[in-house]
Amino acid sequence: MGKHGVSKQSGPAVVVIGDGVAGAATAFALARRGAAVTIVDAGLPGRATDAGAGIVQPWSTSAGGDFYELYAAGADFYPELIERLAEAGVHDIGYRRSGALVVNRDAAVIDDVEARVRGRAAASRTAGEVRRVGAAEARELFPPLAGDLHGLHIAGGARVDGRALRTGLLDAAVALGATHLDATAALDADRVVTADGETLPADAVVVAAGAWTDQVLLPLGVRVPVEPQRGQLVHLRVDADTREWPSVHPVAPHYLVSFDAGRIVVGATRETGSGFDARVTAAGTRQVLEDALAVAPGLADATVIETRVGLRPLPDGDLPTAGPVDDRPGLFVNTGFGAGGLTMGPLIGDLLAERVLGSL
Repeated sequence: MGKHGVSKQSGPAVVVIGDGVAGAATAFALARRGAAVTIVDAGLPGRATDAGAGIVQPWSTSAGGDFYELYAAGADFYPELIERLAEAGVHDIGYRRSGALVVNRDAAVIDDVEARVRGRAAASRTAGEVRRVGAAEARELFPPLAGDLHGLHIAGGARVDGRALRTGLLDAAVALGATHLDATAALDADRVVTADGETLPADAVVVAAGAWTDQVLLPLGVRVPVEPQRGQLVHLRVDADTREWPSVHPVAPHYLVSFDAGRIVVGATRETGSGFDARVTAAGTRQVLEDALAVAPGLADATVIETRVGLRPLPDGDLPTAGPVDDRPGLFVNTGFGAGGLTMGPLIGDLLAERVLGSL
């Protein structure tokens, strides 16, 4: 393979295009099953994994059906994923079960959420205890909150650092023999993969290029139902120990999630039709901050650290696209997670790896 090198594994050769959570999870799962994996990514701005808030709390969503089942299974997969990563020498992906707090000013709204969550939590390995909390206790759990909110606490709510997760999955894959290339991948009509002009051998190819998946597949005349949706998130810092603060869910598209060292992530915009425009905008920043301060006015004096932008791969419908491409033997796709990639991505990557290797 010349300058790019080769995988240390002797199993089937699989090229994974894209190293966000979808590609990284698939690559790790393939490598731990013995495949000779090559991961290729061009490092384009706007990768959704790098900007994701990292909330792992599917139980309060109003969505149901197959989407919910996949979403919940993704959350329950995390303990197993963490064990597998540890076996490969990766011990920190920024994952912590610090709880989740669903809040609203209308008690009836929380009644509805509680009825939904209790049944789901009983069927989950990770949801833990579910209990109502009053406004005073909600502020004890997350001090910046407004004082008139009803709450539901879900003990197993978790968060994960998207960048640390991606790095951990890639490091583990490389430790197991994968090769990771910083290059632009291209397919031709014969499904030959090239990385910056050099051909890569492949018994199978997985295109996991997020919102860019259709661009990679274009030479083959293949399309998947996905488009970019810009999401802007603001990172704040407060002078407090935030490690055990729960994520906050106001029964709305926005949220607040705490990490270590006083960092709180608030977001996010859902800008359908954004195209591949990964800019921070004044309107987006205003929306995110107004939403956050309406729920947690105590954050008004927080320091603004940065704004991150991710181009989510938004599916046409509820479910991601993960599986083989019709009439293209050896070609697979893995994309379309929308805002749920950091919850669902590791599990879907694992399931897809089994399917890829089972086809060879």
